Amino acid sequence: MAFSGLTDGIARRIEGAGSTLSGTFLDTTLRLGVTGLSRAGKTVFITALVANLLNRGRMPQLKAQAQGRIQAVHLQPQPDLTLPRFDYETHLAALTGDNPRWPASTRAISELRLSFRVQPAGLLASWRGPRTLHLDIVDYPGEWLLDLALLEQSYEDWSESTLARLERRPEAAAFLALARAEDGALALDETRARAAAEAFTACLAAARDAGQSDLTPGRFLLPGDLAGSPVLTFAPLPKPALTPRASLWREMERRYDAYRSKVVRPFFRDHFAKVDRQIVLVDVLGAIHQGPRAVEDLRRSMAGVLSAFRPGRNSWLAALLGARRVERILFAATKADHLHHEQHPALTAITAALLAEAKSRADFSGARTEAMSLASLRTTVEETVTRDGATVPAVRGTLLATGKPALMYPGALPADPARLLSPAREGAEAWLDADYHLMSFAPARISLKPGEGPPHIRLDRAVEFLIGDQL
Repeated sequence: MAFSGLTDGIARRIEGAGSTLSGTFLDTTLRLGVTGLSRAGKTVFITALVANLLNRGRMPQLKAQAQGRIQAVHLQPQPDLTLPRFDYETHLAALTGDNPRWPASTRAISELRLSFRVQPAGLLASWRGPRTLHLDIVDYPGEWLLDLALLEQSYEDWSESTLARLERRPEAAAFLALARAEDGALALDETRARAAAEAFTACLAAARDAGQSDLTPGRFLLPGDLAGSPVLTFAPLPKPALTPRASLWREMERRYDAYRSKVVRPFFRDHFAKVDRQIVLVDVLGAIHQGPRAVEDLRRSMAGVLSAFRPGRNSWLAALLGARRVERILFAATKADHLHHEQHPALTAITAALLAEAKSRADFSGARTEAMSLASLRTTVEETVTRDGATVPAVRGTLLATGKPALMYPGALPADPARLLSPAREGAEAWLDADYHLMSFAPARISLKPGEGPPHIRLDRAVEFLIGDQL
């Protein structure tokens, strides 16, 4: 009996150790990068994403949920204790309170971990126990992503290309006049260097307000604790015939190089290079509303986005060595709730065409990419109205500026995306045969049933594409 008890105890220990080891190997961790260019709604997206994964009543297109295999989802302490935590609770309270409001946008990198308890599917499901998927959501500004292109540009090349691009922007006139008046061969004067950097920053802020997307260097608008430091005190200047030591041009070059090595490269090494899946949020409707120049600027920016990625399929060896590759990239046109659902296919087609160059690069390298239109939080209801004797699809919401209800028909998006992209590429000043309007709506007051997340459009389809294969 003593021997039997001893062997039973050993057997239980072995079984327990086996279960622990099995559980360790069955656990999977994915890092989902979430970024978006100016005003794309990144903070709202992450908040609505987490809320709808914790309460999945509005997620029918998430297959694991429809099959009843997701047993539980809960928030976990994030693995990287050196990063700020995404303030999910505060943002959710802002969106769902008695007086709902848009949350403050995130101005730096942050992280949040969700853990899924999932029953496996397929032939092995009957005898395998549930497994765990840890989803690490990494939130970072889209401007930081565009900065990665600077790693391959010298100060001279960057200055030349930036000044040429600014020539096409009316809001850059003041900075261009200052830059042309500078003599970079003269000895460094810190007051003049600071004035040039401040004028360049103001130029970037004006470009953002005008709906432009290429706003590099990104830390100029989101400086954080680098505000006022020499690493952010440079600007593009024409190269003089002579660039002696201690000259203004040489100092600008030194600070630009420091920005690349001390700011951009650590972000790539410590955060971006570890991403497995990526969603890029794009305000396509906002660019269309701003006009052809904004659409072309967005097309160029998104074509450059994938130059920062190393797309392709992960292998266990590559992951072990840290040479991870982004496997899936979703380009999502936000604010689909500003359109009647009849126009959603046109918005998706325009987004796909707008990003065709970027998509082809990723597809060629093996990454799965997709374009989609979605609304992280639905703020409108659909109606039909009569305009010029014709019935048109419209939406009704609460105006952000006045708090009053308003009906919006933004104009009919063309079924053929070339009708927008061609004049944009040709440098047209305005749309010739259409007028596109856009209103800013406040979040609607909502009443949630138990088990429901906030209302959305296609958020479940986005999650299925990004992580459905791991659930």
